[in-house]
Amino acid sequence: MAKLTDTHKRFIVQALACWDRPQEVADAVKEEFGFEMSRGHVQQYDPTKVNGKELSAKWRDLFFATREAYRKAAAEIPIAEQAFRLRNLGKIHERHMARGNLKGAAEALEQAAKEIGGAFTNRREHTGAGGGPIEQKTVVVDEKEVAAAVRKLEDDY
Repeated sequence: MAKLTDTHKRFIVQALACWDRPQEVADAVKEEFGFEMSRGHVQQYDPTKVNGKELSAKWRDLFFATREAYRKAAAEIPIAEQAFRLRNLGKIHERHMARGNLKGAAEALEQAAKEIGGAFTNRREHTGAGGGPIEQKTVVVDEKEVAAAVRKLEDDY
């Protein structure tokens, strides 16, 4: 393994801060600098991983500064904005309608509905009706009632 210079370390830390996988970074190091690194060695430069917990303050600061800059830059990319995506879906829909392509127009409408409805997020509502607490009911039954219910379900099935 070649001795890593500050240039090499900076390259690795910045790539990891942009959420590149360790294998991708190792491949990029090989392509850029001409030497191989293991994934484990690359992970030593990611302070969010167990292997990188002892990363020096200099590289830790660079990592988090790069990650924050990357997040801000990603927010400035037009396609990251819902309004931009909806506007373009509207244009696509109009083009399909002008050409008589009803299937394409319907797909554009479906995509827009998914976009507005939050189909592409991982948000989940963890509240009950009207934003209140989730209602929990405790029902006490004896073994005979459970056996009868199971028997009824098995008969119906």
